[in-house]
Amino acid sequence: MSNPIAMSAQLATNMARFGWYYGVNRLVDRQARRLGQRPRYKARRPVPDTQELMGSLANLFLADAEAVRRGFYPAAEAEPGGASALVARVRDMLNDLPGAIARRESEEADSARQAAAEHGLADYPDYYVQDFHFQTGGYLTETSARLYDVQVETLFYGAAGAMRRAGFPAIAGAIRGRDQRQLALLDIACGTGRFLREVRLAWPALGLTGLDLSEPYLAEARRHMSPLRPAKFIAGNAEAIPMPDQSQDIVSCVFLFHELPPDIRRSVTNEIARVLKPGGILVFIDSLQMGDRPSWDGILEAFPVRFHEPYFRHYAIDDLDGMFREAGLGPVSTSLAFLSKVMVRRRMS
Repeated sequence: MSNPIAMSAQLATNMARFGWYYGVNRLVDRQARRLGQRPRYKARRPVPDTQELMGSLANLFLADAEAVRRGFYPAAEAEPGGASALVARVRDMLNDLPGAIARRESEEADSARQAAAEHGLADYPDYYVQDFHFQTGGYLTETSARLYDVQVETLFYGAAGAMRRAGFPAIAGAIRGRDQRQLALLDIACGTGRFLREVRLAWPALGLTGLDLSEPYLAEARRHMSPLRPAKFIAGNAEAIPMPDQSQDIVSCVFLFHELPPDIRRSVTNEIARVLKPGGILVFIDSLQMGDRPSWDGILEAFPVRFHEPYFRHYAIDDLDGMFREAGLGPVSTSLAFLSKVMVRRRMS
């Protein structure tokens, strides 16, 4: 059923978010230069000009609004917590910026290890206990969990939510004509729960589970789900998903694989295939890879230099199609959504 009013509301919300976060992005960039950040890395590969970049962003917002018009999911809600909470988080992000800049300039990424030692945290894999994005405490502190969403939205000019929702049409297709109450979706590396909150708003009766290694991020996810019907949250490693074989109709994985070493990507993929029911789907959303948009390869070249992303270079050239195929996950669709890639795969047997 067509809903042009909801489509217009979605466009208006996305454009307002773009305006806000574009301004915050410029503010952060100016503050970083004032704090002595070195000039940005100059990529050898091609980079898009502003017109091409903004055109792709506009196409993402239009596709998001069109999906709302077609009834795949409802129009996005306003910022949870309201404007005052958003302003407070931006202020806290700016206050945290000097430490992040200092770590970037010194190329140190061990505050997560310090946080783990101070809080008596153990049993985390080595690849996880480091400062991805040079953020304070890595993924192991309440402060990091509180700031993560505003940091990501600032990086992507307010488009992170729309990129996540690019996977929603596939979920809608998998659910269409079926009883939500009888279906289960597992979100791998659910982080602060923003994806799961939007899934809950779109499909109120769907059984939802979020899995993540970080207790502080899971606490933030539980807060984000309030006052909606809760999801089940599990602290665990995606290398050994603590769920039965063939128990999930849908598995989602959003912006995880580029932060995994190559062998761990394959272990996680095999685990995803194990817990999916035959015919169940994986909705995979992550960064573009080299060659997806050839004129954007310079952005992918620069990203791991500007941010602490030690496994990104390999991710950018990894054979994801082959990896999924070897795990028994057959192709359904692959599409690009601004800086992200959406791959839908089905467990074949």
